[in-house]
Amino acid sequence: MKVGLISFHSFLQPGGVKRHILGLHDEFKKRGIKVKIIVPRREEEENYGKDVILLGTSFSLPVIGTQADFCINFNPFAIKDVLEKEKFDVLHFHNIGFPSSFQILDASESLNVLTFHANLEKVTILKTFPSFASFVSKAIGRKMDGIIGVAPLNLKLFKNYKGPKRVIPNGINLNEFKPQGPKIEKYLDGKINILFLGRIEERKGLIYLIRALKILNKKHSNLRLIVAGEGPLKEECREWAQNNGLNNVVFETPKGEKEASAYYRTCDIYCSPAIYGESFGIVLIEAMATKKPVVAFANKGYQGVLGEGMGGRFLARPKDYKTLAEKLDILIESKSLREEMGEWGRQEAEKYSWEKIADQVLEFYEICRKKKEEGK
Repeated sequence: MKVGLISFHSFLQPGGVKRHILGLHDEFKKRGIKVKIIVPRREEEENYGKDVILLGTSFSLPVIGTQADFCINFNPFAIKDVLEKEKFDVLHFHNIGFPSSFQILDASESLNVLTFHANLEKVTILKTFPSFASFVSKAIGRKMDGIIGVAPLNLKLFKNYKGPKRVIPNGINLNEFKPQGPKIEKYLDGKINILFLGRIEERKGLIYLIRALKILNKKHSNLRLIVAGEGPLKEECREWAQNNGLNNVVFETPKGEKEASAYYRTCDIYCSPAIYGESFGIVLIEAMATKKPVVAFANKGYQGVLGEGMGGRFLARPKDYKTLAEKLDILIESKSLREEMGEWGRQEAEKYSWEKIADQVLEFYEICRKKKEEGK
């Protein structure tokens, strides 16, 4: 079997979809499955190795507090050339790129499967023009042989789709994200480290965590907030911290999974104050895999991961930075509770190993193949 994993997001910047595709790619290769990744080009000089095919062009598009991609193939013949050369048995699309998805689907003779990662709750055009959402669903559904959502909310757009559907969550590399391994030595000085790791943009809500830290600083003198990431609001957040006398906020830029996992291991508490737009919350699972307690805002995606028990106890209403501070304070005060939640988190994270997720994806391919054969 040969699989093509298609991204409509540029690989120039980090993101959950990129990590998902790379994780699935690596697990498939371990099993001897032939697999290549197809991504659009955003800059003239891009090279990701022999397993990544650059096809089409991506333009950065600011949407609902984050960065999206407008993706198009100016040369439709290039699509045909790639598909004829590679002869994929399965084309596995990750999200929908306009109009690139439709261009590739029109040329495809493979089994076509979609994993939909996007949380569209804040996309106003879908609420204002529900017929547009129906059009997208029908247009994709005509040539898609199966649809996966990383969470139940991702399948809402395709509620009228009659083919195979399944929820298969994101996966995680448990060999990389684990308690044992390197840490960031300069931060091992006895202070309690709170970590934010992600893009510094509106929907990730970093400013609310910084506001929570201002409250916590009145009670504690041994705190540090490590901000690991880049994004359009980085300078604004840095200035707010400086203007409010928060000298215990440091900004870093981790490079790749290995450095990211070192930051998780270094922290005492991981916090993700994303206010909306999260389908799943891979950063929560990564932190949990390193046995770190997590505090977060209760957006729909994070509620699905943390549930009602131990994890749900440390969710605060989005934008409610005062309650966020209270949740963090509980863990700051109790090392034993941090350790207890860390043990719980590791057990939860093991459900999301790439071995288990790949098994589910391959099983779904087979279900879709059989369904397609029955329809001929």
